[in-house]
Amino acid sequence: MTNQPAPATNAVRSLPSISEWKEIVAKFQVPSTARAIWQLVNTLGSYVVLWYLLYLSLSVSYWLTALLIVVTGGIVVRTFIIFHDCGHGSFLASKRANDIIGFITGMIAFTPYLHWRWEHSVHHQTSGDLDRRGIGDIWTLTVQEYIESSRWRRFAYRLARNPFVLFVIAPIGLFLVYQRFPNPKASARDRRSVHWMNFALVCLIVTMSWIFGFWTYVTLQLLIMAVAGAGGVWMFYVQHQFEDVYWERRENWDYTAAAITGSSFYKLPKILQWFTGNIGFHHIHHLSSRIPNYNLERCHHSHPLFSEVKPLTILSSLKTLSLRLWDEQQKKLVGWKRMREVRREMKLRQHDEEQAAASMSSHQG
Repeated sequence: MTNQPAPATNAVRSLPSISEWKEIVAKFQVPSTARAIWQLVNTLGSYVVLWYLLYLSLSVSYWLTALLIVVTGGIVVRTFIIFHDCGHGSFLASKRANDIIGFITGMIAFTPYLHWRWEHSVHHQTSGDLDRRGIGDIWTLTVQEYIESSRWRRFAYRLARNPFVLFVIAPIGLFLVYQRFPNPKASARDRRSVHWMNFALVCLIVTMSWIFGFWTYVTLQLLIMAVAGAGGVWMFYVQHQFEDVYWERRENWDYTAAAITGSSFYKLPKILQWFTGNIGFHHIHHLSSRIPNYNLERCHHSHPLFSEVKPLTILSSLKTLSLRLWDEQQKKLVGWKRMREVRREMKLRQHDEEQAAASMSSHQG
């Protein structure tokens, strides 16, 4: 990690040194027991109440059930943020309390706590580093890499970046299937955490099926996870997949630049900010993952440095759906059109080189 800031592309004129930003964020890294407990009450309490209302709604109106499913999905996203903070050790001061709450909220999110914590720590250590992609991030190729890929790899990449696959199919696969199997690179302890979570989920499913009936519970749970998964993956996507995002090769990569200019400030309406646990202040979170979600907004407003970060709105974030590849020449994410332009330029250069070689050969002959 270097201490020389890379050129900022996200409306930040200059970046502070590591010692400077550490001083700015220090007071916001202190967890608040009162805030954390209140967040647990209004989040997990809402989750329990909503499941009870879902049970009652089934005999009233399926439209009411559908509305409650959407709201419950939003609560699951908020629960995941608490889980996420526990993984960073920031939600409460006690490591043991974070681990216990992390496991419980992980059950609601169908995500193994310790294993996910390991993968996510890799994401924070490598975000924006072109030479260390692949764990805890969304698959991103450079323009050149895509052009040089095999036909099968290009097809797989286009499929993976298709919005329907990315926000509808992938979330279900991620939370219901992918999270059930440990990564071979994980430690033995982290791998065991996957098996413990799988066991806990079996117990949860059996209990909930006894209350609701198996097929009713499974249907409701799948719909809730579809809503929560789509919302959660969308949030993660826009946090690192906007046009002026930061990507650099390892030798030029800078932690501060990757955090402030490589993570978005997603400015949401207050109600959506509440459901997403303030994680839209993602530039603050990546600068210091020790800041609990309930302190992110206050940290953002505490220093002029953060106000320089250009916000993404709901409307402007829709443009990110057309971005597919990282252009190392233009230093920004681009769409397929730019890739086709580069490919045509490469073919023209190759043709000119072949013509020049043929001309030289004929002259020599």
